[in-house]
Amino acid sequence: MAARNVVTEYETVIGLEVHAQLLTRTKMFCGCKADYAVAPANTRVCPVCLGLPGALPVANHTAVEYTIITGLALNCQIAEQTRFDRKNYFYPDLMKGYQISQYQMPIARSGWLELGDDQRIGVTRVHLEEDTAKLFHRVDSATGRSYSLVDVNRAGVPLMEIVGEPDLRSPVDAREYLIALRTLLQFLGISSGNMEEGAFRCDANVSIRPAGQAEFGTKVEIKNMNSFRAVYRALEYEVIRQQEVLAGGGRIEQETRGWDDGAGVTRGQRSKEYAHDYRYFPEPDLPPLVISREWVEQIRARVPELPNQRRARFVEQFVLSDYDARLLTSSRATADYFEETLKFGVNPKAAANWMTGELFRLLNAVGIEIQQAKTTPADLAAIIKLVEAGKVNQQSAKAILERSFQDGELPDRLVEVLGLGQISDEAALTKAIAEAIAANPQGVADYKAGKTQAIGFLVGQVMKATRGKANPGVVNALLRERLDSAG
Repeated sequence: MAARNVVTEYETVIGLEVHAQLLTRTKMFCGCKADYAVAPANTRVCPVCLGLPGALPVANHTAVEYTIITGLALNCQIAEQTRFDRKNYFYPDLMKGYQISQYQMPIARSGWLELGDDQRIGVTRVHLEEDTAKLFHRVDSATGRSYSLVDVNRAGVPLMEIVGEPDLRSPVDAREYLIALRTLLQFLGISSGNMEEGAFRCDANVSIRPAGQAEFGTKVEIKNMNSFRAVYRALEYEVIRQQEVLAGGGRIEQETRGWDDGAGVTRGQRSKEYAHDYRYFPEPDLPPLVISREWVEQIRARVPELPNQRRARFVEQFVLSDYDARLLTSSRATADYFEETLKFGVNPKAAANWMTGELFRLLNAVGIEIQQAKTTPADLAAIIKLVEAGKVNQQSAKAILERSFQDGELPDRLVEVLGLGQISDEAALTKAIAEAIAANPQGVADYKAGKTQAIGFLVGQVMKATRGKANPGVVNALLRERLDSAG
């Protein structure tokens, strides 16, 4: 991208449309199980999600509640009456030739999401619809001919769409908005937020305009982005592409473009559809839905502590830095793990340091989430207590955590198995200290010459001799005492 930079006076305008699959037990308009990802192809189907003539839909009550709770968490106005519409278009993954969605009367509208401490990104609407089937494109190895297979398991899975206002001004802001929105949905417990599996998907509308101009430029929609990194790269590329077009005297066409992650470019797919292209009209098989204020208040009472609220509490209650609190509330599972660890009586700052340091490092190395770790909160608390009690040093504790992370062994047992008990007894350390002094006369001379940092080198030699089992604090004190007394 660096070679394509263009110096401009343009402002970027981005609006995101996010689709999140909801964690309901059944599909949006029928009783089929919604666990499409784990079921054999075309086994979670019925006349409704197959789009057979005469099959009648029934709205999923839980999905409606999940959409209301999302609207409340996003500071939206909840409609007193909502309805479903038919969105007509023809594509092989759309079984009926239309999608049941919402258009004129969504469940929630006019809200906002806080991005950082002083930026609010507007939310136009939150509405419900059904997901499509899934296409699998194949090439016959014998003939070289391409063909496609259809798995209808995903058709009809509840899909919540969150349409954002065009308030984002950079690819960085867009990425941060997506991360914050996914975290919010995870805290609400209504969506897995797994972008790679398609449970959390995003389309972006991006345009540029001369700095200071109020009128928006011609927007381009970008699809096929399946990671936060892809969203950032696609938007970065598209902004520069549009700048280059205008700089060359061209004009931006309103169109839909797909992101080619391998090539790192957006490619034109089709001219942009407008609402009238879908021929929306009220879904005749579903009556309008009345949302009573009593129902809304019952749902409001179930809204859990949200990410920003939990972060603020962690700072105040546990005296953590804002940085640590943000890391620990990056997901509901992480925040829960932290608070569960504290139930075993460990220092909050120590728990935060171990989690955001060594535990996060191990999780990232194997690419799993914290709830999948074999090291439980009780295990982590036990490791912290071993260090605090002086039974193991920091280096040994890291080795214990790594082994616990690999096979789930209890920390106390690993101290024995790995022979990592810390040596704090002065008599046991005297020989190693004497040998370190005798073997490193230059280090001793540097210390006596006033280079106090030389003590660190000598401590390291004792640690090496004891295979990392010596108590570094005790070693440091004994070394200083021995060297100072020797004049």
